[in-house]
Amino acid sequence: MRRVTDSSRLVTTTFTVFFLCVLGAAGCAEPAAQAEADVTLFTGARLIVGDASPPIEDAVFIVQDDRFTYVGRAEDVEIPEDAEPVDLTGKTVMPALVNAHLHLATEREERVDQLQRIAYYGAGVVVSLGRDTDEIVAGMRDEIVPDGARVLTTGRGISRPEPGRSDVAFWIDTEEDARAAVRELAALDVDLVKIWVDDRGGRYEKPGPLLYGAVIDEAHAHDLRVTAHVYTLEDAKGLLRAGVDIFAHGVRDLDVDDEFMALWADHPEVVLIPNLPDPGVAVDLSWLSETIPADQLAEMQAASTDRPAAKEAFGIQARNLARFKEAEVRIAFGTDGSAPWAVHLEMEDMVRTGMTPHEVIIAATANSAALMGLSDVGVIRVGRSADFIVLDANPLDDITNTRRIDAVYLRGTAIDRDGLSARATGG
Repeated sequence: MRRVTDSSRLVTTTFTVFFLCVLGAAGCAEPAAQAEADVTLFTGARLIVGDASPPIEDAVFIVQDDRFTYVGRAEDVEIPEDAEPVDLTGKTVMPALVNAHLHLATEREERVDQLQRIAYYGAGVVVSLGRDTDEIVAGMRDEIVPDGARVLTTGRGISRPEPGRSDVAFWIDTEEDARAAVRELAALDVDLVKIWVDDRGGRYEKPGPLLYGAVIDEAHAHDLRVTAHVYTLEDAKGLLRAGVDIFAHGVRDLDVDDEFMALWADHPEVVLIPNLPDPGVAVDLSWLSETIPADQLAEMQAASTDRPAAKEAFGIQARNLARFKEAEVRIAFGTDGSAPWAVHLEMEDMVRTGMTPHEVIIAATANSAALMGLSDVGVIRVGRSADFIVLDANPLDDITNTRRIDAVYLRGTAIDRDGLSARATGG
């Protein structure tokens, strides 16, 4: 962004302060107090706000430093003099994505690289679920990585002993183990508590109602919510009865039944992150060529085939998600794993289940931001952080158009996608 000149600063600042006041932004400081602001004027785009409102055609929005100070239509605004103009005619703009379930590396250098690659594909905030060491939580908690996504964390997750898998988690055998683990997490001021309720195909014991009930009870005593990795319908019912707040996956073993839907109706505040599995169909991965070396991409493309067993597993969760949508369950968004491009596959898969592109975008922006208590992202609105994606095509027509990224802005500044691409591919 270019800093406005001294001669034009008063005009631009007065304009901005006027709209902050009119549109309800906090504070109406005198123009002199805003004297050093950077102001950029974006015009011409179709703007998907991120909530249920219709897109704004031929939109104008203004970014001052790292915040939106005006969002609206071209005919409703007097263009500020000498603001840096950016013409987005023919483009579509949407909020940066909020990924409420993934797993990040615990080594700093690798983690920074992941956060930058995640930002490259349009996510501005991610929630790292269950594999963050205490040192990572303490050392990188509030750090803003240049050109990278912001991170929220559950710290170490909680499970029964799972030797041979990650040893980061708290392994619990008793109710006191469960409560002690939560108390340690509360002392670190984590954003959520994560629990795994899964026997991994019969290889391990899983927490039963006494253990996961103790986790949930202790977490709530510390004003923390619990997100649960779950697999079976039976466990999902038990978790609802115990007061779980978030499902980090949908039910995966069976189609949900009327009893389960009635239980959820009794707990309407519970949020679902569907985290759909591989749909089992061959897909074109050429759109990943800007961040994956050609030889690796060729291997990935060769492995992308039609797989009947995967289709069957996907079908269970697809039918379940369709039923959750019909019941107006609160649906947010997450991808599991750590692949930075997975957000776009997940959005396509959610549309496969019958959700509309607009519903999926809302889940991946406003709903996930609200789930995490984030009032500054998820929706393009005056006063919020200027985190947004510029697309070459309209994702409301075809959700795969979210992959056609022209630019990603985080905190008001375009990230260096060209540099990140060159680094990723060795170019």
